[in-house]
Amino acid sequence: MTTVYDIPADMLIRQVAEEFKTNSQIQPPDWAAFAKTGVHKEMPPENDDWWYVRAAAVFRRIYIDGPVGIQRMRSAYGGKYNRGAAPNRFKRGSGSVVRKIFQQLEAAGYVAHGSGGRTVTPAGRSFLDNVANGLKSEAATTAPGLAKY
Repeated sequence: MTTVYDIPADMLIRQVAEEFKTNSQIQPPDWAAFAKTGVHKEMPPENDDWWYVRAAAVFRRIYIDGPVGIQRMRSAYGGKYNRGAAPNRFKRGSGSVVRKIFQQLEAAGYVAHGSGGRTVTPAGRSFLDNVANGLKSEAATTAPGLAKY
C-alpha cells in the first residue's frame, strides 16, 4: 500500500488540507486572520486557507518525525529574523499556532499526546495513508519514478 513516504510532500499536504476543510474539528480560530506565523515574519499569510495547509503540514511532520513536541515544531517552522544592520538570527515559529493545531488534531482523533510528545494514532495513520493511496495515480504522472508503487 502507498504511504506518506511514497508521495511528494506538496501533493499530500494540498490534498490533506482539502480534506481538513470538511472536518468540523479542524477550524481556524478567530485570531488566525490577523496572526503572523512567527516573529520572523513581517505580515500574516496571504493564503486564506493557510490554517488548513499548516495543519496538514504539521500532521505530516508528526507522522514522519513523531513523537514530536511543540518546541521541535516551532523550530521546524521558524526562520531568519531580519535585525536591520545587525546579522540575521534564527527565530522559532509561533507556538500558539502549533499548539492549537496539535489540540485540534487531538480532538479529531488523529494525534495522541504521550510522554515523548505527540504521535499519530492508528486512525490518523489510516487517514494519511488513504489520502496517499488516492494520490498514487496522480503522483505517477507527475513523478514517473513513483509509478512502481
